[in-house]
Amino acid sequence: MTIVQLKYAIAVSQYLNFTVAAEKCFVTQPTLSMQIQKLESELDIIIFDRTKKPIQLTEIGKKIIHQCKKIVSESEKIKDVVDQDRGIIGGNFKIGIVPTIMSTLLPIFLNELVDKFPLLKVSFFEFPTTELISKLKNKHLDLIIAATPLEDDELIEKPIYYEPFVAYLPKHNKHFGKKEIVPKDLYSNDLLLLKDGNCFRNSIENLCFDCHEYRGKFELKTGNFESLINLADRGLGITFLPFLHTLNLNDSQRKMLHKFKDPKPSREVSLVYHKSEVKIHIINEIKSLIHDLTKIKINFADVNIISPLKNREARRM
Repeated sequence: MTIVQLKYAIAVSQYLNFTVAAEKCFVTQPTLSMQIQKLESELDIIIFDRTKKPIQLTEIGKKIIHQCKKIVSESEKIKDVVDQDRGIIGGNFKIGIVPTIMSTLLPIFLNELVDKFPLLKVSFFEFPTTELISKLKNKHLDLIIAATPLEDDELIEKPIYYEPFVAYLPKHNKHFGKKEIVPKDLYSNDLLLLKDGNCFRNSIENLCFDCHEYRGKFELKTGNFESLINLADRGLGITFLPFLHTLNLNDSQRKMLHKFKDPKPSREVSLVYHKSEVKIHIINEIKSLIHDLTKIKINFADVNIISPLKNREARRM
């Protein structure tokens, strides 16, 4: 059997159509079909049930495809090992970023990344933390950028910056105008949060109170800060923002921002990768680049890291 045959089989399992799979693999349909037949003949099994429309994987076929994906993934690492030995920063590289970090971090380093490493083809994906971790472990991603710690023994975390939380208060709030505030000042049924399951929401829950008992005036399920800001601007509640997001606010909105006393409640943002990852040289270059660019905009040391995991304690840095 060959790696090419395994790739063809994976393509058919994905599209459940020999013609479409052939197009995606840039070969003719007869060529692809012949190679898969050779693979089935060598293994003396049937991978695809061709009597069904669309075609389906047989039970043994499902196990074979699972193994094919592992073999192909491992085979592709050979070039990565060679590139690492030669110090080449190139090839395909897939990065996943949580939504509350993507919008502010990507504009900071993307242009520099493209200019500095022209041989590197980077793809970015936006998913919640739990999905990113799953994709990372299944080798669908090379690296993720997320709030940490994640407390996962299979993963390595490399912090790149610490980002304080900032309170966003309407003028009628009794704490408006304070030079500095503390988290307990903001226990309120007017608190506006991102939708449940978001890592930033989890951090705010860990910081302020147990939101299992929280009941606001209305239910809001949103994944973006703009909606929270707009509601707060209309006097419908108070909210929290990560520091980098506040840099995009207009002058009027900046007057709504209130800093916390030291040590400032913050999130730790890290590069996270699997222990078996071989593209460490690329990860180190990305880490160095992001660190150098973010320290210009954000450089806080006296912080209290709030866990992104539900019901976890903070830790002092």
